[in-house]
Amino acid sequence: MTGDIEQTSRVRFPGLSPRAYEHPADRGALAVLRAVPGIGPILQAVAGAFTERGERLLQVASSIRVGPKAYPSIDRLRNEVAATLDLDPVPDIYVERDAQAFAGTYGIDQPFIVLSTGLVDLVDHETLRWVIGHEMGHVMSGHALYSTILRRLLGLQRSLGWLPAGYLAMRAIIAALYEWQRKTELSCDRAGLLACQDPQAALRGHIALAGGMDAKQIDTSEFLAQAKEYQEVEDVRDSLLKLLHTERRSHPLVVVRAAELQRWSASEEYRDILTGTYARREDDSPSNNFSEDIKSAARSYKESMANSTDPLIKVINEVGETVAGTAGRVWSRFAPNGATE
Repeated sequence: MTGDIEQTSRVRFPGLSPRAYEHPADRGALAVLRAVPGIGPILQAVAGAFTERGERLLQVASSIRVGPKAYPSIDRLRNEVAATLDLDPVPDIYVERDAQAFAGTYGIDQPFIVLSTGLVDLVDHETLRWVIGHEMGHVMSGHALYSTILRRLLGLQRSLGWLPAGYLAMRAIIAALYEWQRKTELSCDRAGLLACQDPQAALRGHIALAGGMDAKQIDTSEFLAQAKEYQEVEDVRDSLLKLLHTERRSHPLVVVRAAELQRWSASEEYRDILTGTYARREDDSPSNNFSEDIKSAARSYKESMANSTDPLIKVINEVGETVAGTAGRVWSRFAPNGATE
């Protein structure tokens, strides 16, 4: 496919469930996050203190709300993407003056999307479609609640610093939120791809985020080779540095995101969705999701570790297999009546 795809040739996904595109590690991380001791009261307190009306009012006062008479081409994209993903109501989009290229989704009850002028000026039409699809993925998955709360907790962290117990609890929750948020970006990159259905447009978006001012001057194969170089380090010291690089990041590193999405674009799962075989909202069963989400996340992490060439991940994987094997042998020997799991 090319960047000149017409809306009439783009597949729509009636009744699309977020589970169709969500990365298993995203769903698993959110399930674990919800199980963190003490998370409930803190989330309730922070959410209660959040004034969504105020943030929306600020956007109304300081940026341009997209509509038929304000950025009409972006307004068409907004409605086309919502129709493709079957999202109703259609979220508002605001364009904010900022030289930095970024997009964000905010709010809880009525999430809205903010695009910077730096981003709008930088990317082409179809790449902007991918960006808007990405942000609408956040809306569909309900990510705005937890990402909003993370921002509030980061603001509160300093005021709790004098209280050691409160500080440590806050750090644990913030770390869990960061881990989850990084996984949501992988999910919503997929939502963006479903919106534009053009892997090259998505790749141009990642290149732009990485510093590409003109996609025509960037060889995409060389850019993806950087991801391979990053993932195939041979020194454990580099592995530790990679952990430090990502610890406090809300987003995965760009080359990692790009490689992850390009792999998904070539997968059978993506092809099945395009041909109409995908999870639908009417079939979602929240009461049964927790255990399945954890299992899916575990499978995802296990596959990632098994396929990784990272030396630290190899050591962790080998240790994990040894511990699991030893535990299994001990259980088999001492379990009553030879019971097994």
